[in-house]
Amino acid sequence: MQLIRQLRQEIRQLPHKYINPASLQFRLTLEIVILSTLGLSSVGIWTSWKMQQILIATHTQNVEYIAARFPRDVELYSEMLPIAAGLQKTINNVSVPGLLIWVKSPDNHLLAQSADLDSAFTATTELMSLAEMPLKPQVYQVRDRYLVLYEGTVTVKGKALGKVYMAQDVTADQHELISAIRSLTIVCLLAMVGMMMAMTIRIRRSLQPLQEMSQMAGIISADDLKEAKLQLRHAPSEVKELAQTFNMMLSRLSDSWEQQRQFVSNVSHELRTPLTIVYGYLQSLLRRSTNLNDYQREALETATSEADRTIGLLQDLLNLARADSGYMQFHLEPLVLNNLVLEVVGMTEKFSSRSLTVNAKKQIEVIADRDRLKQVLINIIDNAVKYSELNQPITIDLESSDRQAIIRVSDRGVGIPLQDQSRIFERFYRVDEARARFAGEEQSGGHGLGLAIVKTLLEGMDGQITVQSKPGEGSTFTIVLPMR
Repeated sequence: MQLIRQLRQEIRQLPHKYINPASLQFRLTLEIVILSTLGLSSVGIWTSWKMQQILIATHTQNVEYIAARFPRDVELYSEMLPIAAGLQKTINNVSVPGLLIWVKSPDNHLLAQSADLDSAFTATTELMSLAEMPLKPQVYQVRDRYLVLYEGTVTVKGKALGKVYMAQDVTADQHELISAIRSLTIVCLLAMVGMMMAMTIRIRRSLQPLQEMSQMAGIISADDLKEAKLQLRHAPSEVKELAQTFNMMLSRLSDSWEQQRQFVSNVSHELRTPLTIVYGYLQSLLRRSTNLNDYQREALETATSEADRTIGLLQDLLNLARADSGYMQFHLEPLVLNNLVLEVVGMTEKFSSRSLTVNAKKQIEVIADRDRLKQVLINIIDNAVKYSELNQPITIDLESSDRQAIIRVSDRGVGIPLQDQSRIFERFYRVDEARARFAGEEQSGGHGLGLAIVKTLLEGMDGQITVQSKPGEGSTFTIVLPMR
């Protein structure tokens, strides 16, 4: 349950405004926004076109009606008046507000026109030139006016008098249409923004269970396998099925990990006793035998060394198995760190003939298990000796900060490559062959468990360990422990 609460807290703290083009949430949102934009744009364009066509059709029908009666009226007035007078009389009779009419002869002479054509329209010449072009059922813009144009033929008694041109002024209606289209565009944009925000929130909530699963898979450890359960209440059925499968997988992994730890513990325990007996007999044989030749003595020494190494490996495995199972006991007590460090340094100088420097400005007391901490210091200092030349200095600095004791073990040895620094505390992980050859691990039998045990022991005492290193310049291991 504690893992689940920690997971949910981390998810709440994620930056929701972070945009990741490779994420499923970003792609779904982008695709839906694009489709919605295309859909709303298509609807808006079609609506605008349809409204324009309705405007054109409404005014075109009115003009066509007037154009259909225009020849009859001309023929009627021509029986009583001259042709020019009949044309003008007809124009005056059929004119309505906003409608401009003019008639031209076949030789392009103006025969008659609306009385207010010149006064109402400042671009009369431009209008007449436009009307003589092939016309389409659409709204034409001339200067600041919008017009629907029409062209027809005028015949009297079977004789063509010329062509009649009509221009219906729809400026006011066109302005209203443009205003409506702008309003429609704004509404569509607001709708798209609202839909995008709503879809982003909805998609984020729908994918939240997958994010929880991803976060849990990223932070889960072997110790959390039993308690790690993903609980989804308001998720789709497909995601719930995936979560159930995920929980079943965690359960199987937990069982497998427990069986593995139990197997390692049993094997280590069962093999350690006979190997210890073998080791004892080999040592006794070496001490008491006086008639061995050089070859036999070398063989016995090699067997004794390998037995001792194997016993150490089994002891390390047994310690790790106990730590994983929670059976490793720590006797935490106040102790003076300076004294323990000096003790370990003295032992190292005695057996390695190396000179080590301890820097401490004051006496530091910590809460730790003396034997476990001594094992940690021996391991770290032994590594510094092993991976540095005889003439290179090794320093141990003791400091304190914020109720924490800090131990820094620094050497000027071969160093650790950057790609290996994050993994050297893993079990059975060994750095590259060049570092191993420098330390003579082919002969010494390093098995990659030392630093893993150090990390496990320190965590059991509420401590931690980190490393900083550069190849060819050396390494610094930093141990942090709680102070008294």
